Amino acid sequence: MSLDEMRQQAVRVHDLYDRLNLSERGRVWTREEFMLGFMGDVGDLAKLVMAEEGARDMPGGRAALEHELADCLWSVLILAHRFDVDLRAAFGRTMTELETAISTRLAGDENPGHKQA
Repeated sequence: MSLDEMRQQAVRVHDLYDRLNLSERGRVWTREEFMLGFMGDVGDLAKLVMAEEGARDMPGGRAALEHELADCLWSVLILAHRFDVDLRAAFGRTMTELETAISTRLAGDENPGHKQA
């Protein structure tokens, strides 16, 4: 599945949640509430990663880890949608910046006479 296909499916699920929340609560989640939900998912993911590494007990095993990773990805896709961010372009720019910065630092490390801050 491509990033665009994942985004489209994520938005369809988002729209279903909006319909459900309108029906059950009379309102939809704000962008801030999506962010808070994402933070909760990241916390759950942290616990599952610790369990996968043997640092704690957590029910669900590998299936729970995969589910939580997918939940986190959904949240990122929806936050990008709600804030009108072209995630493909932003990701490309960010990875290029990181590759350049890391490569520059590594090149400095390979030259012992040259110290980087």
